[in-house]
Amino acid sequence: MTRKLFGTDGVRGTANTHPMTAEMALKIGAAVGRYFRKDHSAAHRVVIGKDTRLSGYMFESALTAGLTSTGMNVLLLGPVPTPAVGLLTTSMRADLGVMISASHNHAADNGIKFFGPDGFKLSDEAEMEIEALVASGVEPAQARNIGRAKRIDDGRFRYIERVKSTFPQGMRLEGVKVVVDCANGAAYKAAPEVLWELGAEVVPIGVAPNGHNINADCGSTKPQVAAEAVVAHGADVGICLDGDADRIILIDETGTVADGDQIMGLLASRWAEEERLAGNALVATVMSNLGLERFLQGRGIGLERTGVGDRYVVERMRGGGFNLGGEQSGHIVMTDHATTGDGLMAGLQFLAEMVRSGKRASELAHVFEPVPQLLKNVRYEVGQTPLEDAAVLAEIARVEADLVGKGRLLIRKSGTEPLVRVMAECEDEALLNLSVDGIVNAVTAAL
Repeated sequence: MTRKLFGTDGVRGTANTHPMTAEMALKIGAAVGRYFRKDHSAAHRVVIGKDTRLSGYMFESALTAGLTSTGMNVLLLGPVPTPAVGLLTTSMRADLGVMISASHNHAADNGIKFFGPDGFKLSDEAEMEIEALVASGVEPAQARNIGRAKRIDDGRFRYIERVKSTFPQGMRLEGVKVVVDCANGAAYKAAPEVLWELGAEVVPIGVAPNGHNINADCGSTKPQVAAEAVVAHGADVGICLDGDADRIILIDETGTVADGDQIMGLLASRWAEEERLAGNALVATVMSNLGLERFLQGRGIGLERTGVGDRYVVERMRGGGFNLGGEQSGHIVMTDHATTGDGLMAGLQFLAEMVRSGKRASELAHVFEPVPQLLKNVRYEVGQTPLEDAAVLAEIARVEADLVGKGRLLIRKSGTEPLVRVMAECEDEALLNLSVDGIVNAVTAAL
């Protein structure tokens, strides 16, 4: 069975357009409620969090209706980061966690992510079973067994305490000025509060959500404003989160941006020195830079690569017993502390290293020289299949032949948006540009 609803990170799309409609959210809620309430007993609960998108109200209500119709008791957390849902699913002994968010996408999009009772995202197999239930429909609970809904007011504070507990005991951030860009998203209160409570001087930006401005020229995908703020305020470091705060991009004191690969390289090398890097390896995706791989090899550290998506990184980490992984885009997963990527938690690990070492952010955030990498996206309409076009396939084969021994090529459909992503790495930047542009032009012509 091919999944039609679920992508690499739950169900996602433009609000009020299939599949992200209130009607479909109600069906999904009922299906996932039935999936997790197979024994029909009464003691079943689900926690629901959301980011700051306007459509979050609509989907929260629709999911609640679907879930309670099958007898699930719903605990509503309000706006909290995605990792808070993973945390609270386990700490509140829930059968299921739901996060309503389209992560780094623009405000018109929204999505629904699911966590199992262990706090980890659902497997492909579980999502396929839920899709089958959506398609076939589910029998609602009898009237006396309908679930209840209750709002939980302290979810954010529980999360804050958990994040702070990962920062070294006895260490404080006095004298450290931090710009934190919350992308007008789910961490707009939690992130500044955590940093302030640990003693930092905080310069918050992206903390005025209005339902429409999440990720709008701010956050981890648009770090330029934060970079300017770091320089203007003379800050020591900048932390950029995305809309649901499971990603981080760092900015050093000069305004230079560092991606997830650099952060993972720093943490992996530090943890290996302390003999706490499980399996002596880092788990990253096929998107991570070749420079990271060379950096790790030079320190005797392995690199395990997976498909794109933090869910697949976590699956490999759990299967191989690794405790550090992530994505170039800024998902940093530390399974000693959390079940999914946590941008704020990763930022605290970086700040702790700054305090411990006495080094500036610029000395820590750029641990390797990346191989030139170019990524371009081509948007397509639903139903189009440009990667099956003969001319596109011929161009891909030509570029792959040109790059043999010189670099690598990765082409894939995005799992969260209708985009074809064309990425290449090559020391020869002229060849790099020709390679990517040739395929992009072929895909565009096919469309």
